Amino acid sequence: MNRLRRKLCLGLAGAALPWCAPVLAAGERAKRIYIITFRGRTQVEQGFRAYLASQGRPLEYIERDLNRDSSRFPALLEEIRRLRPDLVLTWGTTVTEGIVGRYDAVDPRVHITDIPVLFTLVAAPVSAGLVPSLSASGRNLTGVYHVASTESQVRAMGAYRRFRRVGVLYTPTENNSLAILRELQQIGASQGFQVEARPFRLDGAGRPVIDGVARLLGEMKAAGAEWLYLSPDSFLGAHCKEVVIPLAHGLGLPTFASTEQIMEAGALAGLISRYHSIGQFTGYKAAQILFAGQAPSRMPIETLSRYSFLIRMAVARALHLVPPLAMFDSAEFIE
Repeated sequence: MNRLRRKLCLGLAGAALPWCAPVLAAGERAKRIYIITFRGRTQVEQGFRAYLASQGRPLEYIERDLNRDSSRFPALLEEIRRLRPDLVLTWGTTVTEGIVGRYDAVDPRVHITDIPVLFTLVAAPVSAGLVPSLSASGRNLTGVYHVASTESQVRAMGAYRRFRRVGVLYTPTENNSLAILRELQQIGASQGFQVEARPFRLDGAGRPVIDGVARLLGEMKAAGAEWLYLSPDSFLGAHCKEVVIPLAHGLGLPTFASTEQIMEAGALAGLISRYHSIGQFTGYKAAQILFAGQAPSRMPIETLSRYSFLIRMAVARALHLVPPLAMFDSAEFIE
């Protein structure tokens, strides 16, 4: 796809990614990193490995995938305690909470407390209860979040198209999705817009199913929703390309993506961070812990300093929603 390389810098928290020359020690022991993903490998892990490879230090990786199955946590926790890695990397809110627990509900008999844990791709670490603030966790945990603030996303949506109602599909079993929904509802209450939220249906085993999503989208449209906000929800993300986005656009309901995965699935617009870049930044923080001796408990929870505002022009034309002229100097257009 041809892209006009224009960026929207929102001045959000974060730091430029430093690339340090490796300092090697003779006979240095390989550091062991235990990686737990939620739904298989992504660009995040590739960026993570790429940054650490650039440091030239000996490393050993142990990779495990939750495969969206929370019943696997006890076995993973037992293996971490048995192997005693130098660092545990957790992908996403569900995995992180399962390994370390909420900051106000830690059980040392269950959760990992005596091994450094670094999370990545967590959408809202404070709202999800993983950390009390972004300044530091106060425990053996730090991390990287990947989603622009909900307020920044609301501003971006409003800059493209003013709205009074926004639709949200969410998975009631995903804490990150619930946290973002609460933030959006709070912002709506203060700024004067309504949130038309609809949960995915759960089957008899408590697992989300995509059945009935056409009806949910139709309800939102009938209620007057002018945007469909696609939150950082793993189940939603898995079904955006084939189901959710085509149905929404078929109803004339424009979509706004919160993550790169969802933007690539065909959303009209989005304010996103690149997964590979998030992985690189996470790798930098891992190096601080493993090689510089920094304590996770005192490290800030950070994100990238810039996000990309993307607009898919073919969809904009199909929905008769060509962006305002002012955006042509700030956004990145996908043809």
